[in-house]
Amino acid sequence: MTRPEVAAERKSLVYERSGGPVRGSDLPAELRLRDPGHCCCCGSASAPQEKLSSEVEDPPPYLTMDELLGRQRKVYLETYGCQMNVNDTEIAWSILQKSGYLRTSNLQEADVILLVTCSVREKAEQTIWNRLHQLKALKTRWPRSRVPLRIGILGCMAERLKEEILNREKMVDILAGPDAYRDLPRLLAVAESGQQAANVLLSLDETYADVMPVQTSASATSAFVSIMRGCDNMCSYCIVPFTRGRERSRPIASILEEVKKLSEQVLQLIHERDNICKQIHLPAQSGSSRVLEAMRRGYSREAYVELVHHIRESIPGVSLSSDFIAGFCGETEEDHVQTVSLLREVQYNMGFLFAYSMRQKTRAYHRLKDDVPEEVKLRRLEELITIFREEATKANQTSVGCTQLVLVEGLSKRSATDLCGRNDGNLKVIFPDAEMEDVNNPGLRVRAQPGDYVLVKITSASSQTLRGHVLCRTTLRDSSAYC
Repeated sequence: MTRPEVAAERKSLVYERSGGPVRGSDLPAELRLRDPGHCCCCGSASAPQEKLSSEVEDPPPYLTMDELLGRQRKVYLETYGCQMNVNDTEIAWSILQKSGYLRTSNLQEADVILLVTCSVREKAEQTIWNRLHQLKALKTRWPRSRVPLRIGILGCMAERLKEEILNREKMVDILAGPDAYRDLPRLLAVAESGQQAANVLLSLDETYADVMPVQTSASATSAFVSIMRGCDNMCSYCIVPFTRGRERSRPIASILEEVKKLSEQVLQLIHERDNICKQIHLPAQSGSSRVLEAMRRGYSREAYVELVHHIRESIPGVSLSSDFIAGFCGETEEDHVQTVSLLREVQYNMGFLFAYSMRQKTRAYHRLKDDVPEEVKLRRLEELITIFREEATKANQTSVGCTQLVLVEGLSKRSATDLCGRNDGNLKVIFPDAEMEDVNNPGLRVRAQPGDYVLVKITSASSQTLRGHVLCRTTLRDSSAYC
């Protein structure tokens, strides 16, 4: 496909229709796509608005605000293809949720079925055609007493095969390309009147900068943060530039905001879930903002301390560990004193401290001078280690007299008569290998095995380990009654 053809393809717009496909340039002005980053008539880029809104915007003149609302109709979402499609699904659901739609994981309950599709290979498209045949049978036997079932194709396949999908599969009600998910409430409202509706116009600007994705899987163990869309490489074998458009990046502020919200969710999960260790590794490297800038760490001492306070407010009793470097390039005695004061202020439970050693190929190797004498580095390191141990001992001694849940790892390295495990803060706990009661089998005496949970009453603490005597073998579920 030549570049003029590519441009023409990107300007094409299949829209509301009762007959054949309609191009955007053939539409009356009031029916053309009103995209904030495009001219209405041709799809060319215009200056982006200062602020986009993910809320329902003013309705077009042929629809009322009430018609744009989902009125608690249930949406069933199926995702095919890559991680970008997973992210697209989360964006689409975020928009529909704000418009009053509900989510269902039961296909038979759905009022709307949306397939987020892939076109990277022919097999991926054939999977969707096969799925549409299955849904056609479902739609054919749909009870007349229920709200009519609406079926939509979203994503890359909608972009690539728009006319073919509308003409070949008459049961498809809406099409939405990768840049048209904001328009889903309007497309569904048009479909309610019995018409097919589509929007496959690609954007030259980031379309969803202000839309916060909503995770669509309750059992998900990961989340994706999209930082760019589209592609300019035009590899000879690849369809992506034609289905996802030109390369464009999200504003940094919106990326940081999404990462921040994901981080908040992680902190909340750590706080709520007993099966997640209450420990966070938060490398500081230095307590001096000047040295942190020379290290190119991207934060100041003040920002770091603020983060520590926030984490401790979010997760009471959290255990913190960190990394520190003594004697980085240009570090003064005052810089070192600030690192000492940070160790005292934060009071880490675990730490990893080292004297700086220059590494070839690093920025410091090419731009900075390793000007702190070796003996000064070692003296500062010893001071940091001493302060860390003092503060860690104070922090760990607060556990003396408490009963803690410990995950058994195995025999202690220093004693064949002791076992070693980890508590909820990932601190090492040493206790005698002795018989104990099993709370799930009263009267049964057992010895702890690796992988068991046991309750240990802490009797002493050092900077690195806790010691105690074992009470019983238990489970995560039963341990809350004792701890």
